[in-house]
Amino acid sequence: MAEVKRQARTAGLLYLLLLITAPIGLVYVPGTLFVTGNASSTADHIRTSESLLRIGIASELFHQVVLVFLVLALYRLFKGVNEAHARQLVIFGALVSVPIVFLNVLNEIAALILVSGAEFLSVFDKSQLDALAYLFVRLHSQGINVVEIFWGLWLFPFGMLVRRAGFIPGALGVLLILAGCGYIAHSLTTLMLPQYAHMVGELTSFLEFGELPIIFWLAIWGAKEPPVRSS
Repeated sequence: MAEVKRQARTAGLLYLLLLITAPIGLVYVPGTLFVTGNASSTADHIRTSESLLRIGIASELFHQVVLVFLVLALYRLFKGVNEAHARQLVIFGALVSVPIVFLNVLNEIAALILVSGAEFLSVFDKSQLDALAYLFVRLHSQGINVVEIFWGLWLFPFGMLVRRAGFIPGALGVLLILAGCGYIAHSLTTLMLPQYAHMVGELTSFLEFGELPIIFWLAIWGAKEPPVRSS
């Protein structure tokens, strides 16, 4: 039991690190720099706050590396519960999604290059460069929508493992599965029915909070001994 507790604590701490660092590149930086529907303002923001966008890029790369170690920690924790589901967790949680995010970061790097004022770009005027930079920003956003499918899919085997484990409250597994449904619904709606994305997003964002309890439970449960029950 002590080894299981140690593995749970490791996974919980990695999950917390992911929770802290991911919003920088996925929420804060885009919300600060990118102006929806306005290529010129977006490009000007990137020019004046290039370092902020680079911090966002670093955040995305860093939290994806953390995700790899998190998924491996969860695999070690749950492989004795059901190895098939544990392998699915690794495939959806890291092997597929992480490469997509790493490649998607190239879109932000392209936007940085386009607003850099490099000499080889002098054949384009400013409005063209602004439009191209905004295009790559939009492509990055769409890339996040695509990878969000896998951010949802990995929560299904994760949730089933939690339910079957016996050493974690099964209700947390149900919340993970609901969160997975939220991620997938939001992604598919945004990609295929964008006119309903805002309406659906209000519901799915609530479901996605179902991923939070397991993070804190793993960290706390892994750090403390379970209570002794009297016979």
